[in-house]
Amino acid sequence: MFAVSAAVILLVTVLILVGIRPRLKARSELETPPWSKALMVGGGVIFPVVVLSVLWVLTLHDMSALSVPATSPALTVNVIGHQWWWEVRYPTQGVVTANDVHIPVGQPVRLNLTTADVNHSFWVPQLTAKTDMIAGRLNTMWLQADKPGVYRGQCAEYCGLQHANMIFYVVADARVAFARWMSQERQPPVQPSDPTLQQGQQAFVTSACTACHTIQGTTANGRVGPDLTHFGSRVSIGAGAVPNTAGNLGGWIIDSQSIKPGNIMPPIQVDARQLQALIQYLESLK
Repeated sequence: MFAVSAAVILLVTVLILVGIRPRLKARSELETPPWSKALMVGGGVIFPVVVLSVLWVLTLHDMSALSVPATSPALTVNVIGHQWWWEVRYPTQGVVTANDVHIPVGQPVRLNLTTADVNHSFWVPQLTAKTDMIAGRLNTMWLQADKPGVYRGQCAEYCGLQHANMIFYVVADARVAFARWMSQERQPPVQPSDPTLQQGQQAFVTSACTACHTIQGTTANGRVGPDLTHFGSRVSIGAGAVPNTAGNLGGWIIDSQSIKPGNIMPPIQVDARQLQALIQYLESLK
């Protein structure tokens, strides 16, 4: 399409230059050039029909090629859109995470896309076109990363106040690294032996956090917000609102509304000592 468009622009530019060149001989203003009708029909009707028809056929060919991967998907991932975060499930492996989609490099991955509330749209510009997540409907797509890396994704359908901060990351791992990640995700985090981490775990399970979040191996089994079982290994906080650092996490716990206004997480009231222990505990959940 780029090559054809460039050729058309070049042709039109040449015709403009020809049209504005100095007249070689006087001509009556009312006289119609003998070639004008042929130029209008050929350049205004025949040429566009031929060019657009060719591009249409090529587009259909590419759409057909992109609709089905060349080989069977190696993995199926269910992605559920929420206002304003992403629930990520690996149904065969029994793994649940949020906002990061880990995939193996060099293998097609099938995505089942749904929404828990309003319409969203799943888009990873470097890897695939956007696919809508429509209420009451299951849409499917596939993607493949050919080299390891972290690829930024974005909700591409306006979905409310924090639409712009509904970000996710596709983390493409080498196959060995992906297998290691998956094995780790399937296990509950190790129970803390450090006194500070124990204090942080206790602060979590005795607070309002458990009403919304799950951490495997604890009494926290909330289903409203993201599963935090392996929170410490994630790229961001609040679905891309801020990087996953201890400082940002503390601000998010105390007052997430100051970071991402309109999200459904209320402020958590903990004293300074509990807050530091809670931050360390959550960051230890690898």
